[in-house]
Amino acid sequence: MDQAAKGAAALSSKDFSTAVTHYTDAISVNSQAVDYYIKRSTAYTRTSPPDYTAAFTDAEIALKLASVRGKREFIIQAQLRRAIALFGLEQYGNSRSCFNWVKEMNKDEKTLQIWEMKITNKLNALSEDDEKAKITVERLPEVQVPSQKAQSAKPQDATEPAKHAPEKTETPSKPDSVQTPANKIRHEWYQTQDTVVVSLFAKGVPKDKATIDIQARSLAISFPLVTGSEYDFSLDPLYGTVDPTTSTAKVMGTKVDFTLKKTTAGEMWPTLESAETITDSKDEKSEGEEAQEVKRALPVEPATKPGPVYPTSSKSGPKNWDKLADELTKKKKEKKNGEEGEDDGLEDFEGGDPVNGFFQQLYSRADPDTRRAMMKSYQESNGTALSTNWSEVGKGKVETQPPDGMEAHRW
Repeated sequence: MDQAAKGAAALSSKDFSTAVTHYTDAISVNSQAVDYYIKRSTAYTRTSPPDYTAAFTDAEIALKLASVRGKREFIIQAQLRRAIALFGLEQYGNSRSCFNWVKEMNKDEKTLQIWEMKITNKLNALSEDDEKAKITVERLPEVQVPSQKAQSAKPQDATEPAKHAPEKTETPSKPDSVQTPANKIRHEWYQTQDTVVVSLFAKGVPKDKATIDIQARSLAISFPLVTGSEYDFSLDPLYGTVDPTTSTAKVMGTKVDFTLKKTTAGEMWPTLESAETITDSKDEKSEGEEAQEVKRALPVEPATKPGPVYPTSSKSGPKNWDKLADELTKKKKEKKNGEEGEDDGLEDFEGGDPVNGFFQQLYSRADPDTRRAMMKSYQESNGTALSTNWSEVGKGKVETQPPDGMEAHRW
């Protein structure tokens, strides 16, 4: 296998340092091969840490060679690598110009939209006279193209030894052992019509020890630091809803990328996180306040005629609460007449009212999910439903469900 083929294999397997080495050897044999410079430029931008200066020089040489030969495909690829390298060098005005030239030649380039959004975000944060926003780049660079006999180890200096590749191959495990300090870790985000991409810039995140959790309105990651402590990062709540089943997270050498799939395609988020606070009823109210909320859902006194059948989460079908109230009242009267029976504790609530006692006893003995279901179903349904099934209630809003023969009206 020749050096170019080895370089392509290393690039494909994400061994970027080795790819630089092989393409450098290939260029030393054929310094006029446009593709070698493009591929080595790509590898330079992906090494850890990236060498954007070398990547930019390779891209300019490739662009010059491709322009001389009139190779449209190579011109587009070289200009694209040039734009990406300039972005890495924080020359955002120059980077945008290069991307615009790419767009003129190939408006269907799939990465353009993402890069345009990233550059726009960067430029919007700068003042007009900021050096990073200035445009000094030319469409066709004036660079010296290496001669066929050049034995260049690095594009910007033919006499300089190939220091980048040997350093990486001698210590391939070092990038993984170097970890970004907790106070230096940062995150950025951008979006497309269908996804939101969040990048957490942290080197040395251990893949096998990182815990990642993506939910419909949140994402979180935690991993151990070399200091012995744990680093936690979370976004909760997100501005919009995402699909956890199709969203992904990828741990890389220098960052962690979260690709969140929007449940509503085309919805553009103005911010990454929402200003609203999503909490459970249990967190917002004391137990006494919750009990008062439940009391308001209960009938004050038993009905004297058959009442409506209200919705319920019971698998046995809807319940007639008025009938149940009559039975409880009858039970209470029987116990007052001296009949023996098991103490159900209903006398302890609301001055002995059995209906209120039943529901309050049900609430007081319920687990947290059941309580949440009762509170959420009652509040969201405007008092027309009382469910104990959190797995069903937790899926979404509980709609108003008036009894048969009645209609719900907004006031």
